Amino acid sequence: MAMDEENEVTTAEAVDGAAPGPEDVDPVALAAEDGVTRYPIAPGYRVNVRRGPGTKYGIVRTLPYGVKVGIYCQKAGESVKGPYGTSNIWDNIANGQFVADAYVHTGSDGYIAPRCD
Repeated sequence: MAMDEENEVTTAEAVDGAAPGPEDVDPVALAAEDGVTRYPIAPGYRVNVRRGPGTKYGIVRTLPYGVKVGIYCQKAGESVKGPYGTSNIWDNIANGQFVADAYVHTGSDGYIAPRCD
């Protein structure tokens, strides 16, 4: 299946080919180390991680099925429709890495973490 950029969904897509850098930290390992609460990505979805809060930002990586992510802060951005509704909230899961909140099961339609600067 091809990527659907509007919905941030992909089933088979390579990351943009950028060389690994400090922002390429495993979000699951980082969350576990920092004691941050982790939230599951919607079942059956591989979600693109972007450099900023919108689909126009470059893709850093694609999360695998069944992953949970730590949310360090949240930021308003492009509105995205996903399995958990339509939202303009984007979750910062690591330095320079954002996912659309509409694909993360936080149990809330609003902010659950501090707002990013």
